[in-house]
Amino acid sequence: MMSIPKYNELYSPFLSVLQDEGIHTIKEVKDNVAKLLQLSEENLTERLPSNKQTVYDNRIGWARTYLKKAGLIVSPQRAQFVITKEGKNLFESGLEITDTLLAERYPEFAAFVGNGKTENNNELEQIESTETPMETLERVHKSINDQLADELLLEIMNQSPTFFENLVVDLMKTMGYGEGFVTKSSGDGGIDGVVYEDKLGFNLIYIQAKKWNTDTTIGRPEIQKFAGAMMGPPKIEKGLFITTAKFSQGAKDFAEAQHIILVDGKRLAELMIECGVGVSVQKEYIVKKLDLDYFVED
Repeated sequence: MMSIPKYNELYSPFLSVLQDEGIHTIKEVKDNVAKLLQLSEENLTERLPSNKQTVYDNRIGWARTYLKKAGLIVSPQRAQFVITKEGKNLFESGLEITDTLLAERYPEFAAFVGNGKTENNNELEQIESTETPMETLERVHKSINDQLADELLLEIMNQSPTFFENLVVDLMKTMGYGEGFVTKSSGDGGIDGVVYEDKLGFNLIYIQAKKWNTDTTIGRPEIQKFAGAMMGPPKIEKGLFITTAKFSQGAKDFAEAQHIILVDGKRLAELMIECGVGVSVQKEYIVKKLDLDYFVED
């Protein structure tokens, strides 16, 4: 499957759609560029890690911003765009349109993406990128969280089995599940019990949690035993197996067929970060966007 072009690889397709010198809405541009590049539905629906925007919308949005800063397109009305004479000339020249080329030719673009530093080739090379600013932000954020996840698992493994049991209970409650844990004593740092699916007590979920070495791989037989325990009495239709270890592909395949949710160590750490269990906020960065509704007169 073709991958989604980087934002700077969308410059020429964007200008191609506008080369008739007519006024086009951003939706028309996005649709026509997608057709021109033969992007699949899977391409168009792929989302950023934050899940707040599609990768395609993010990249074509930044391509639009950079082309506008370079003076290659203008916006006569909100969400409408037309190619400029300079944009048409550059497109018809056949030159490869890159960030470096735009920075060399258009000072306003250079100032926008590189603080105007274009005195030498090294600085121009620093402008060239394959990521949008939002993608860079999300990549760095993911890297920080990946490191935090490793630290969380290491700290969990240093704690007692009782601590792990309480951690699982805290996580389930934070995720919005109801009360109802019935624990059994075990020597492997695990708990067995049931929890209400919601705070009102509708439906039960059978829980098994095991604090096992993070390098351990849990195979299909262990999940089969779990499925057998769910048969009761009482018979419980939904199961959740949480562990600090990993699952084999056989275990995953069996669990999927039995409607059992598996949470391995990596996912456990992700959920803890997402729900704020065992972590605290060090610093917040708020990303804002233009509120177009504000600029609409009654």
